[in-house]
Amino acid sequence: MTQQLIDLLHQQECSLVVKAKAGEITTFYKKGVRDLIWLLDHDAERLHGATIADKVIGKAAAGLIVQGGVAEAYADVMSQFALPLLDEAGIAYSYGALVDHIVIPEGDDRCPLEHIVSPARNATEVENLLREHFAEMQRLS
Repeated sequence: MTQQLIDLLHQQECSLVVKAKAGEITTFYKKGVRDLIWLLDHDAERLHGATIADKVIGKAAAGLIVQGGVAEAYADVMSQFALPLLDEAGIAYSYGALVDHIVIPEGDDRCPLEHIVSPARNATEVENLLREHFAEMQRLS
């Protein structure tokens, strides 16, 4: 993992840094997995073969990273539930801290996305569960 991406993650106070296979670096600032979903839908080529640095990678983000074909990932905080998905896809990863589960900043509750994707057995199921959840949220708003 290039230290440059980790430094950018902290200096820019962003949520995600993506270094595309071609070398272009882009920073993102949305909470949760919103930027990863956006990239899958609008700029999937940027993720394919990319190296990324993320604030938090739980099972939800890991599934999307796998679906995007990311080559290498770093997270300040990584959930143990992310590891099997990354390992199975052969994605190199590193982290600042490995945790039992992702907690939301507002308290000690488990991240809602971790709960939503907990039954998923693979990255495709993670993506499908997330898309169903976001579609439901759109209908309710």
